[in-house]
Amino acid sequence: MRKIEQEMIAAIKGDRDWKSTNTEVVTCSNVSDVYLHGNLIARIGETWIELFDGGWQSKTTKSRLNAILSAFGMEGERVFSKDFSWFVQYDGAPIPFFSGMRLA
Repeated sequence: MRKIEQEMIAAIKGDRDWKSTNTEVVTCSNVSDVYLHGNLIARIGETWIELFDGGWQSKTTKSRLNAILSAFGMEGERVFSKDFSWFVQYDGAPIPFFSGMRLA
């Protein structure tokens, strides 16, 4: 995990706002919103995670989402691409990624 992603995770766990270069965490009422280049890519609540691509299915977006899933998701959850399409490994099976999907 990249240093910026470690700092992002620490901010989410610490329930505090944080910003570094292209990544920002904004926390309000126990919900943390994560932005990449000003685009919302994740919303983390106490018992759920919402994933967004921010309009860019880039390697960096995928890396940030995977860092979040590693820290707050269930074991084995991850975002991956196959044949230029994104999927989420969820509960042992790949499901097509869509912006705004909620994992509980």
